Amino acid sequence: MNLYPLKFKPILKERLWGGTKLKDVLNKPIENDITGESWELSGVDGDISEVSNGDLAGTSLQGLIDEQGEALLGKSVVDRFGNDFPILIKFIDAKKDLSIQLHPNDELAKERHNSFGKTEMWYIMDADPGAKLIVGFNKDVEKEEYVQSLDEGTLTDLMNYEEVGEGDTFFINTGKIHAIGAGVLLAEIQQTSDITYRVFDFNRRDKDGNLRELHTSLAVDAIDYEKKDDFKVEYPKKQDKVNAMVDCPYFKTNFMELSQSMKQDLSDRDSFTIYMCVGGAATINNDWGSASIKKGETVLVSASSTYVEVDTQGTKLLEVTI
Repeated sequence: MNLYPLKFKPILKERLWGGTKLKDVLNKPIENDITGESWELSGVDGDISEVSNGDLAGTSLQGLIDEQGEALLGKSVVDRFGNDFPILIKFIDAKKDLSIQLHPNDELAKERHNSFGKTEMWYIMDADPGAKLIVGFNKDVEKEEYVQSLDEGTLTDLMNYEEVGEGDTFFINTGKIHAIGAGVLLAEIQQTSDITYRVFDFNRRDKDGNLRELHTSLAVDAIDYEKKDDFKVEYPKKQDKVNAMVDCPYFKTNFMELSQSMKQDLSDRDSFTIYMCVGGAATINNDWGSASIKKGETVLVSASSTYVEVDTQGTKLLEVTI
């Protein structure tokens, strides 16, 4: 099979806190004013991505994996994850604050939900003036103090707030309490998991007037209560270079700001490669073909590719591998 660079149809998600930036900034075909997420590349049951370009258009990601497992994913990836796609790629538009939440680690997620945990990273693409994230606590907190703050409605007093701008990057390990604040548009890279423990939702109600479910008891034993300054990612931004951002057991992400074309030898890379375009435009070429990409689009390059060439006069990319 000719595994040319693959693009996929966005899977759009309505959210109470969503807005219109996915359309206004990233050109997504949203149909309402509360679209919060565009799932770009997903192997989550019920939300499997579908190829949108070339001869394989209409083929599901899972179908490709079932037929072309190692050629698409890489032997080392198949050895670890079988026929499950291990990464979930999203763009997120928060018009309003998201709920304060956290994700369990692999062990808890396996025990409770038969799922992977959810380690993730965020790259800020656009932020309104003064927009903030919640990342962790502002001091070491005892479990009893946390529970009391929930009862008294004072949880936000314990939160650490980070003002953000374009290019800021955050690594959110499991157990870290967090929330995306109003006015933030970001790219998210995460383990394939949709397990979230929501602990505070600002007493908001859904379209039917109901309070959203909280996961108070599940979260208590999953939270890291220690104040840690391990979330802000400082990374080089050398032009026309591959700049390492995040290297964790679940994914590796590089930042590339290119003013000219770049070719990379992939013959020793035993993993697929994902390119998220966070600025400008480019054409991604490999052994079998090419795909155009512009801000807000994502391309998957197969592990069997011996090279990848980014043809551009100006682009910013996040390069993701396992």
